[in-house]
Amino acid sequence: MILASGMPVSWSVAGGVAMALAVGLGAFGAHALRKRVDSDALRLWETASRYHFVHALGLFVIDFVASSGSADSHSLLSVAGWLLVAGIVLFSGSLYAMTLVKRRWLGPLTPLGGLAWIGAWVCVAIAAYGTSVG
Repeated sequence: MILASGMPVSWSVAGGVAMALAVGLGAFGAHALRKRVDSDALRLWETASRYHFVHALGLFVIDFVASSGSADSHSLLSVAGWLLVAGIVLFSGSLYAMTLVKRRWLGPLTPLGGLAWIGAWVCVAIAAYGTSVG
């Protein structure tokens, strides 16, 4: 992954940041929100946190697959990484926002995040397959 500054950063670094955010936001939901929002909103938050956590782990998977892959697989894995990040922002971010600001119009962003995750995992599978046969 290349940041806007042009500095390369591994997907594991992004995964570590995403994991820290998932833990912090999960704890916030469990402790600070429990008595402030209704049970439906709390379920949205818990869903956001659970999917955030799982897909943050996926960023580490990308570095693992990249470490055993060819240069050809790296561009596909880069797409996968960005799709995982986009999915976290769109899926989990929209659910976090709907919980906090009670704006249901954010709901259509949630499935876009899910589609981004599906695309990411397809990219990982193709890259891993190419690594295993090549």
